[in-house]
Amino acid sequence: MLEESDFVTLHAPLNPQTQGLIDEHALRLMKGSSVLINTARGGLVRDADLLCALRENRLAGAGLDVFESESDPTLLPVTERLIQLPNVVVTPHVGASTVEGLNRTNLIAAQCAVAVLQGRSPPSHCVIADGRRPAGTQVWP
Repeated sequence: MLEESDFVTLHAPLNPQTQGLIDEHALRLMKGSSVLINTARGGLVRDADLLCALRENRLAGAGLDVFESESDPTLLPVTERLIQLPNVVVTPHVGASTVEGLNRTNLIAAQCAVAVLQGRSPPSHCVIADGRRPAGTQVWP
């Protein structure tokens, strides 16, 4: 797929199997006219490898909303060099923050808060993330 695609977009969670999914090897498989788009997770792409591919014109461009430096500040110099390239378009990890998306998120959060304050369980469409409990633990009875 990498060898034939004009645009490669990443839509994956970051886990041990996807960490560094797009690295030097993957980038060498891509066409020189291809564009890589990562709006998923910073660790999916090895940013230093991407920087090298873009500088060497082995890739036409990149669209990035996330960077490895978000979880590893020592990689900030790589991020800074990436965002200065003329063939890179970036957003500050807010690509999904549209007016419509934020309105919907705010409405759902308000519905959850009202339900809990009234002693009810949150609506089924609410996602409750509670870092104090193991994954899969039911938060509400």
